[in-house]
Amino acid sequence: MSPEPAVLLVEDEESFVDALQVGLTREGFRIDVARDGHDALELFRRNSYDIVLLDLMLPKMSGLDVCRSIRATSEVPIIIVSAKGEEVDTVLLLEIGADDYVTKPYRLRELVARIRAVLRRREVPRHAPAESEDVLEYDVLRLDLDARRCFVDGAEIKLRKKEFALLSLLMENPGRVLTRDVLIDRVWGSDYVGDTKTLDVHIKRLRSLIEADPKNPRLLTTIRGVGYRLEATPAPR
Repeated sequence: MSPEPAVLLVEDEESFVDALQVGLTREGFRIDVARDGHDALELFRRNSYDIVLLDLMLPKMSGLDVCRSIRATSEVPIIIVSAKGEEVDTVLLLEIGADDYVTKPYRLRELVARIRAVLRRREVPRHAPAESEDVLEYDVLRLDLDARRCFVDGAEIKLRKKEFALLSLLMENPGRVLTRDVLIDRVWGSDYVGDTKTLDVHIKRLRSLIEADPKNPRLLTTIRGVGYRLEATPAPR
């Protein structure tokens, strides 16, 4: 982690802005503030940030739209902030690329812990030098680890980073049940403090990309109450 991580704080409530500027600066962060969605995107285009702290309810442009716009061009970590009692579709937040979310009012200590946890996960090397094969092949799946490319029945599909990590882990362990805790620990890190729905969202999206019938998966199956398994002997195609 850099000595002074740069945070883009997107927040229009002055009480939160003032408290966070003081608190996060004291914790060693450098803060830029945007008070509406348009200003947030303009600041993001002009500067480099280590993390974005993004309120959902903003003037001019919603936090959801800001998140989508940032994620279209960048993998910068994004933590969504929502007000207590606000209707929040957590699955949607994860699907559009948010890394975590917190609810107002929050304690500064908790928020700092979330920020540091996300930054530590992003510092882990994307992939270590492969000791075995650089390409994993299984049934209709082919995963090129070095090029980070995935093919299903010869057709390339685009995977996000966490989806690629999940699929490679499953393909390295065909026939083995990988528990939810193991998957979260190996892909998100042992210090992950977010909602466990994150894993379910990524599995659901993976199935939509690799299964002929995602509602009746033959490759990536659920072991209820335990975790997930890449079937060692898939059913005939």
